[in-house]
Amino acid sequence: MKNVFHPNVNQFCAGLANIRLLPQFVCARLRSVTTKKRAKGAARAVRMGPKPVSLKELAERLGLSPATVSLVINRSPVADSIPQDTKDRILAAVHKYKYRPNFFARSLRAQRSFTIGVIVPEVSDGYSASVMSGVEDHLLQEGYFYFVASHRHRADLIDEYPRLFLERSVDGLIAVDTPWTLSLSVPVVTVSGHNQVKGVTNIVLDHVRAAEIALKHLFQLGHREVAFIKGQEFSSDTEVRWANIEKAARQLGLAISPRLISQLEGDSPSPELGYEATRKLLASRQRFTALFAFNDISAMGAIRALREAKLRVPDDVSVVGFDDIQSAAYQNPALTTVRQPLREMGRIAAETLLRRVRRSGPDLQGGETMVEPKLIIRETTGRAPKGVRSR
Repeated sequence: MKNVFHPNVNQFCAGLANIRLLPQFVCARLRSVTTKKRAKGAARAVRMGPKPVSLKELAERLGLSPATVSLVINRSPVADSIPQDTKDRILAAVHKYKYRPNFFARSLRAQRSFTIGVIVPEVSDGYSASVMSGVEDHLLQEGYFYFVASHRHRADLIDEYPRLFLERSVDGLIAVDTPWTLSLSVPVVTVSGHNQVKGVTNIVLDHVRAAEIALKHLFQLGHREVAFIKGQEFSSDTEVRWANIEKAARQLGLAISPRLISQLEGDSPSPELGYEATRKLLASRQRFTALFAFNDISAMGAIRALREAKLRVPDDVSVVGFDDIQSAAYQNPALTTVRQPLREMGRIAAETLLRRVRRSGPDLQGGETMVEPKLIIRETTGRAPKGVRSR
């Protein structure tokens, strides 16, 4: 769970006092801390900062109406008609005078909490962290707070968290790599969600293209005996990605041997899962010269298992990952992988959700936004070893 501090958090937490919180939710209550002991009988010295400037005072200093200033500060769509130099003056004055809008007054006026719920399988894995980075960038830019909850692929938490978020009056939800079947009273955007649900917008990768570029790369390098590591059954991407891998292989005339298919088991974000899956492939005693892993983390585990089997990467076996998480470029050797623009997908998800919250734009009823993959060729792929049969 990511700790997110809410404005006027003492009042906020007081309102949650009678609500049961699961361990994955954190609510911080602020209190004052005295660092020096006060002499007995001495009066307490209270150091107060300057009185914050009000919206009316800020408008008077700018010679503008409070309504104009409010439209710009709150990024209202109506503010598009205000000249850019006026908007720049207002934002400069906000920074100069350290103006902070009254959160509760803003919420009452807008009938919104300016808070978003984010649901992920695991906070610390590279996939979720990259997507959340893009989500966070846009929400902070737009003045929104967010709660993050990790469900660890537990069906009961996937069902429970939406209700808990709604009890906390979130304006909308973003679900990352989470099976989604619910139609809620607030807008929902999923990242790597493949179910068509009314009112839900899906941000997805073009998996057809992803499978094509990865297998074509290996095929052009002369690889005809390719092993595969499939994702866990509970992962949102597993089924659609595998279906497109099979389709791309047929188009290339690349036979897939059932003995060269292994699957990740367990919900750990560790390379250990890919390590164990690759050991099973090696135990089959069937030759393969390339391996296409479900994600970068499993590819890293696969490389460890191959090395222990005295196989060199890429001289004996080429390895392709998926996602292009930040650490992929810094492995030894650097990992060839299919890049999902994860941070961009997070940003698009947050941008789409806020547009729906504000009830503007063409995607009010949901739909799908597709993003393009890119093959990043590094050091873990090379020509198939000599003597390998080609067709």
